[in-house]
Amino acid sequence: MEPSKAPPKVRIGDLLVSKGLIVDEQLKKALDEQKRTGKKIGKVVVDLGFVTEGQMLQTMANHFGYPFVDLARFRLNSELIRMMPETYSRRFRAILLAEQPDGILVGMADPLDLIAIDELQRILKRPVHPAFVKEQELLSAMDRSYRRSEQIASIAVELDSELESTDFDLESLATTTDTAEAPVVRLLQSIFEDAVQVRASDIHIEPDEQVLRVRLRIDGELQEQVMKERRIAPALVSRLKIMSGLDISEKRLPQDGRFNVRVLGKSIDVRLSTLPVPYGECVVMRLLDQSAGMLSMDKLGMPETILHRFENLIERPYGMVLVTGPTGSGKTTTLYAALSKLNIPERKVITAEDPIEYRLPRINQVQISSKIGLTFSSVLRTALRQDPDVILVGEMRDHETAEIGLRAAMTGHMVLSTLHTNDSVSTAMRLIDMGCDAFLVASSLRAVIAQRLVRKICEHCKQPYELSSQELTWLGHIDSTALDAKFHKGTGCHHCNNTGYSGRIGVYELLEMDENLLYALRKGDAAEFARAAADNPHFRSLSQCALDYARMGVTSVQEVFKITASLEDR
Repeated sequence: MEPSKAPPKVRIGDLLVSKGLIVDEQLKKALDEQKRTGKKIGKVVVDLGFVTEGQMLQTMANHFGYPFVDLARFRLNSELIRMMPETYSRRFRAILLAEQPDGILVGMADPLDLIAIDELQRILKRPVHPAFVKEQELLSAMDRSYRRSEQIASIAVELDSELESTDFDLESLATTTDTAEAPVVRLLQSIFEDAVQVRASDIHIEPDEQVLRVRLRIDGELQEQVMKERRIAPALVSRLKIMSGLDISEKRLPQDGRFNVRVLGKSIDVRLSTLPVPYGECVVMRLLDQSAGMLSMDKLGMPETILHRFENLIERPYGMVLVTGPTGSGKTTTLYAALSKLNIPERKVITAEDPIEYRLPRINQVQISSKIGLTFSSVLRTALRQDPDVILVGEMRDHETAEIGLRAAMTGHMVLSTLHTNDSVSTAMRLIDMGCDAFLVASSLRAVIAQRLVRKICEHCKQPYELSSQELTWLGHIDSTALDAKFHKGTGCHHCNNTGYSGRIGVYELLEMDENLLYALRKGDAAEFARAAADNPHFRSLSQCALDYARMGVTSVQEVFKITASLEDR
């Protein structure tokens, strides 16, 4: 195979000037910055904002006669991509795009690197036709394409054969110091890497009679990998228990723990829970990316009208604001975003949490431990003697905690908390049902924000969608004015693992107390309270908020129907 011919030499800066993308003064400034940082001139002009990366790459592609491929809209072929091992793909910053009669089209961060092209031709044993691609999109495509599924299966087989061929004590295997070689450690590492690459929120390890299932929750939905090597489950569980500081000899009782791991350059906090099941122990791990930081208020996805009202509510000197919704609806994320806004030197903030998910500077966070009597109510009582301005209670679990929180809100403290209710309207009445006096709830409660998470349509495979007659009927029950709207749906592609969705966004309803609502609260009249909420001109339900996103093409109408169904089931 002939060595690649060198493209005509040209200075990137001069090329951009000749094409009118930058001027001489900008080039001089870029060259000075290049001398200071040592970066390539192309990256410097993009970082300085003189041109976009797309403009620069398109210009270079036109000049050198190479194609420019927008990976964000390109349909990738997983089987073709894996013809090249991941190590070479990452080393040469290259990804296989398409087979051609005279070779293979390869997307490269630097198509002018002749040594890389020659190496790729040697590895693939076929001519390589380079194409310009954006580097960040290239790295993201690699993360999606090189899933760890095959690696996980391979290591599982290796571990199973070791357990079969030798008389290993599983507990000694789990605590081996040879972490580089122990298959159980490499298997867990691969599982964590796979989970982080696909942005999974939870890992489920479930032993069954004949198989071991590893399931990842991605955008709220579980995706499963089944392994026949069921006997490796005790080794995995034992290793995880060791990492969490749990008792590896106790297999009959549930245990909870946490540990921190570094995966793909990210610091991941892992909360672990074990549960005895007929064929061993089921393990569920919640993954929290500490290196990603918390979302700010403006990144939550709240509509502008709700966001401004919510910010004004939490800035008040006293009162109670509740965030409600089922498990996994993003309540904690919303509360932490609120805390990050309130966290200033002039405010004393105390939290009572179970568990503490993110460590926050300047905020006094208390981990609840019922085993030693450190309950929400006991911490809340003590917190009131610590001169706080803002108190966060992880959850209103009982009458005592709710009543102390309400009295604190009435006596000059801003109290933030969560409650497991389906919507904002039922929340205030839930407090009364818990035994709190109606007058106390009416005097302290300022607002309730209910929320859910819906999946966002994948931008790479979004297509217009025509609703069926049944879907039109359902939509009419939610909002008849939406019947003429244009809706979209994801058809499924490589970028979204053929689900049609990528990422999630919050939908919200904010119920702010007014005179009519407070009057119904004082009487404890649930029906009148619901009518007053419906008559509130600022109130929009969760279903309507989700429908607004569907109209904008952010989510699908099927996700709207899921929200509506969950509310109707209450």
